[in-house]
Amino acid sequence: MVADRAGHNVAVEQRGRHAGTSPWPGRPGFLACWNGSAVDAATVPPQSPELNCLRGVLPPNLLEAARRRAGELGTGADQVLIRWGVIDETTYLHRLARHLRIAPEDFAQVGRDDTPLCDDQMRFAAAAGVMPLRQNGDLVWAMAPRRMAARTLCGVLHDHPSLRSRFRVAPQCAMQQFLQQTGQGLAQHASFGLQRRYPALAVSPCDVEIGWRTGLRRAAAGALLAAALPLLCAVHSGVVTALLFLGFIGLRLAASLQPRPPAPRSARRPDDALPIYTAIAALYREAASVASLVEAIEALDYPREKLDIILVVELDDLATRAAIARLGPRPHLRVLIAPAVGPRTKPKALNYALPFVRGGMVTVFDAEDRPEPDQLRAALDAFARGGPTTGCVQAGLCIDNITHSWLSRLFLAEYAGQFEAVLPGLTRLGLPLPLGGSSNHFRTAVLREVGGWDAYNVTEDADLGFRLARFGYSAISFDSRTFEEAPIGLAAWLGQRTRWMKGWMQTWCVHMRRPRLFWRDAGWRGVLALNLFVGGSVLSALIHPLLLLDLATTGLALAQGEPLSPPSPWASLHGLAVAAGYVGSAVVAAIGLKRIGRLHDAAWLLLMPLYWICLSIAAWRALGELVWKPHHWQKTEHGVAARAAPSPKAVGKTLVRDSASDPRRPLRASASC
Repeated sequence: MVADRAGHNVAVEQRGRHAGTSPWPGRPGFLACWNGSAVDAATVPPQSPELNCLRGVLPPNLLEAARRRAGELGTGADQVLIRWGVIDETTYLHRLARHLRIAPEDFAQVGRDDTPLCDDQMRFAAAAGVMPLRQNGDLVWAMAPRRMAARTLCGVLHDHPSLRSRFRVAPQCAMQQFLQQTGQGLAQHASFGLQRRYPALAVSPCDVEIGWRTGLRRAAAGALLAAALPLLCAVHSGVVTALLFLGFIGLRLAASLQPRPPAPRSARRPDDALPIYTAIAALYREAASVASLVEAIEALDYPREKLDIILVVELDDLATRAAIARLGPRPHLRVLIAPAVGPRTKPKALNYALPFVRGGMVTVFDAEDRPEPDQLRAALDAFARGGPTTGCVQAGLCIDNITHSWLSRLFLAEYAGQFEAVLPGLTRLGLPLPLGGSSNHFRTAVLREVGGWDAYNVTEDADLGFRLARFGYSAISFDSRTFEEAPIGLAAWLGQRTRWMKGWMQTWCVHMRRPRLFWRDAGWRGVLALNLFVGGSVLSALIHPLLLLDLATTGLALAQGEPLSPPSPWASLHGLAVAAGYVGSAVVAAIGLKRIGRLHDAAWLLLMPLYWICLSIAAWRALGELVWKPHHWQKTEHGVAARAAPSPKAVGKTLVRDSASDPRRPLRASASC
């Protein structure tokens, strides 16, 4: 920025003219009201006092177009100009401060002792965008304007000019950087907030306890496991295990066979009725995927002025940070550096972002995700249908790299059954949902109320679904899809599935820690869903090889004409359980495949027994990891497979975009803060 006033005016005006001409020819939306031609010296209408500081800097017709766009959205006109890159936030706030005769604040000379907030209160400042500061013996308020804040500040200072000394305006990036550097409470809360607030609902972070206690607990757990193995081998020939196995299969079938009528079409919400929506992605070693992820989020049919993107990266992940920086500046995207405190897990990174969320709604995406463009609007419609007690809505996940291996094809079938058949069926049955790790949408206030994510649970999504139920909130599925990438090699698949199995074990242990309390909180539906769905999925994978061993032993003895000694009284029941498991899983998968239009891939379901053996290997590995490294996060590599084209449904939807966007606009930018 040039210090000379005239030079500064010229720089900003040229940027504004560039924003309205060649890059976006014929664009609908607020810039279409201005073609960059010469205009008279019209004044900015008084309804938008936040634009008065830009008179003589940007052409009046451009300011009028921003004012009209702000009226359509129910937001400040300053946010329109900033989010579309017509003027950067720092430049605007310096002009606003000069116009209002208040001081700007860049936090360069502000230390930790200059704020009266304790460490634990810093997250409230991050959420509100307001920071109290001590300056020259007085208490002043530094605010990073959002929504209508700049307009409100103009009105307050116009009516009460004596308050000018009490206010400062600060860029979002400056306040965010200050909070990250001085807010140790944010890092502690991200790692241990749930354990401190609701200790009965959280995985114990045993890795940070005193060494001898950790060793003693692990030794005891190992001894119990060694003692339990012979018992498990003995019990597997009993009726209880087989019945639990059949119960798990029966619940999945019952859910999948529920009718799924099409969701009623809702009238398109006007843009001014849309809340600010925050999308969070926790990234680690995702340099190859970050550009396509940002492009997919920007393709969502949602006003840019109300779309807030947060990417959380690790401090030592220089490649991903460099990939984000190469995208260039993006006013609607922020980057947070996850603190080196507590476990290195996705839920801890998400927790760290939660205080910085600006939106009333928040969703989570993974690095490889490509959500359908209307997903945010569809989620809002689902919340409206579900009512105020709906805390989360889950979109379907669909695999789109299915041509690489038999494993990815069966992964597709499994996902289709889970998200197109089972979860919609559980919704209709009124049962809690074990959420998927991506494309779950929350009311931000509800998410904060229940404590956010468990930083030490490696399937934080499933755990959160049951915690919502314990607080009286429901989670429902809705008709929208996010396209994902399946692991294409056995090693990658096994690592991912081991983590899932371990997390489901953690989830079951946490909520069944006090069964009576869980029954009181979640009711019989919660107990049924947790034990048959989460517990049943783990138990079925663990006992599957034992059932096969019993059947093989029985079959071999019969084939040789030898009498069974001792006889196996439950061999028939075990055979029924195994057959029901294979057939039931195939039926659920076939229902899902039909609903996504890929029933022709059902022939691959003949390999279901082999897939189940792989699941069993993952389950036994998970049981070992639960003892020796319970919070280890097995990273799944993304961006290693060629992706299929989106479905026709998704392609059609890409033509429905924000009324102020241009489908010809190339991918550009990222955030500098």
